[in-house]
Amino acid sequence: MDLQQIVFLLILAGALYLFVSERLRVDVTAMLTLLALVMTGILDAKQALSGFASEPAIIVAAVFVISGGLAATGITERLGQWIGQAAGHSERRAIAVTMPAVAALSSFTHHVMVTAMMLPILTRFAKARGLSASRLLMPMSFAASLGTTLTLVSAPAFLLADNLIERSGSPGLGIFSITPIGLALIALGMVYMLLARWVLPKRGGDHGDDGYLRLDRYRTELLIVEGSRWSTRPLAELQKALGDRFVLTGWLRDGQRRQDLGPSSPLISGDVLLVEASADALASLHDDAGLDLNAIARFGERVSSDGDGEPQLVQAVIAPGSEFIGRSVRELDFARRFNAVIAGLWRRQGAVAPRLADARLREGDLLVLWGRPSRFAELAAHHGFLMLVPFAGEARRRVRAPLALAILAATVVAAATEWLSAPLAFLLGAVAMVATRCVDVDQAYREIDVRIFVMIAGVIPLGVAMEQTGTAQLLAQAMLHLIAHWSPLAILLVMFSVAALLTQILSDAATTVLLGPIAVSLAQSLGLPPTPFVVCTALGAVVAFLTPIGHHGNLLILGPGQYRFADFLRIGLPLTALIALVCAWMARWLWLDGPLWPLSG
Repeated sequence: MDLQQIVFLLILAGALYLFVSERLRVDVTAMLTLLALVMTGILDAKQALSGFASEPAIIVAAVFVISGGLAATGITERLGQWIGQAAGHSERRAIAVTMPAVAALSSFTHHVMVTAMMLPILTRFAKARGLSASRLLMPMSFAASLGTTLTLVSAPAFLLADNLIERSGSPGLGIFSITPIGLALIALGMVYMLLARWVLPKRGGDHGDDGYLRLDRYRTELLIVEGSRWSTRPLAELQKALGDRFVLTGWLRDGQRRQDLGPSSPLISGDVLLVEASADALASLHDDAGLDLNAIARFGERVSSDGDGEPQLVQAVIAPGSEFIGRSVRELDFARRFNAVIAGLWRRQGAVAPRLADARLREGDLLVLWGRPSRFAELAAHHGFLMLVPFAGEARRRVRAPLALAILAATVVAAATEWLSAPLAFLLGAVAMVATRCVDVDQAYREIDVRIFVMIAGVIPLGVAMEQTGTAQLLAQAMLHLIAHWSPLAILLVMFSVAALLTQILSDAATTVLLGPIAVSLAQSLGLPPTPFVVCTALGAVVAFLTPIGHHGNLLILGPGQYRFADFLRIGLPLTALIALVCAWMARWLWLDGPLWPLSG
């Protein structure tokens, strides 16, 4: 072992310590490691910065933006609601429907985002049907992780594995190269969870997922504006565009409440719809050029002419003993008194008057106010309000949902057919999402998880340094002494297992970068192609379910499902062992010409 290898191992040990201890953020640790490699002369500046222009970093950033476009247009939310509806009433059917659907969603979006989206849907589903949330959330979270094995672009580990394989001189992976393995793993996971569901813990779970300031029953009034694109179109089209969390409670035409109008009746400019809507739907209503919240349409001009900053929505809670209690919205005349408009109202319990203006306020009522930020200080200081917080809803650009789906399909086709390289195809897809206003440019930047992007860009040079210093070859030779006479299948299982253990304390990307070069050197020493060994290493880093800390999605469900650490080990260990065998077997079949069936060949 020479001096350069010793220095590299010291840097690697320091990086591992910081990654595991989390004394610093993972992206900061990656940057410090990169700088240490440059300052010690192991890498030059060009090699050190190569990660920022690498294909994995570009694709990961683009996938975050495309995922944001699918969320902003309401596609992921609608699919999640459909999954909840299709799950029926039985626990078995819920698992059978949820797992493949969630896996499919995760194949082109970030699996943690899918888990976060499905978490409240499944907890509400379980509560409504008297089921245990803990029996549904773990299969859902596992399926989200398994779904990342369907395509090359859904997990950073596979992108890094592809980059490593190409650097070794072998042909790179296609976008669907690992799909056969992914399909087998999803089928295995679903069968395992259906057979082992009696072992899943049966706990009530935390059904308080609605949250006090983000709820689904805001009362408001919707105006069809003059020249609206909704004018003369039936109500059913508007309801479909706004999603399931939009409930019509009344219809006013020419100031009169009409009982004879229904879903097939055409909307007319000037109609006022009395509705209950979710926070996201409420924000979407305000952002639609053909619609407006009735209170803002009536008093908005007076409010918007006074104060600085763009008008926005906020939420305020009526305080105990407030002077507003018992008085109607009409009597309070907020537009004159506070230069703000009451655009919506949420009440925990009790009836609300059909017209928003007639609603008499109670302690704890949540008001949705619209006004200029410069006037909110006065509202926040008023003793009648308990607190003033930003509005929790995000507008959904549902009318652009077909366009977002078309962009996703075109991106995948362009990458799969190699008409464009995968980085260019996904970058083009991300730009198209922004250019067509499926997602706002500011939101697109927010969707990119900078920590993951910087970490990937920072750990790629670590893998380069491991190869360049000969450390990968050194470690591979040491491993070769132990397993030289083992079969390729057994060696593939070893690589999967080592990665599965290491990923419990490191990210899947860091695990792949550290073990990938060793896998390449090991394969070359055996005279075999490196692809199956690197792929099995990446799979071990992505789909090992030994602990709740191995995957961020598992951490999300830990509290709501009332899971314990031992639950994941008891259920995840047998599943991970089966997954390891399937991954090694299919990798041998795909890249080493091994038999697909045990008794064939």
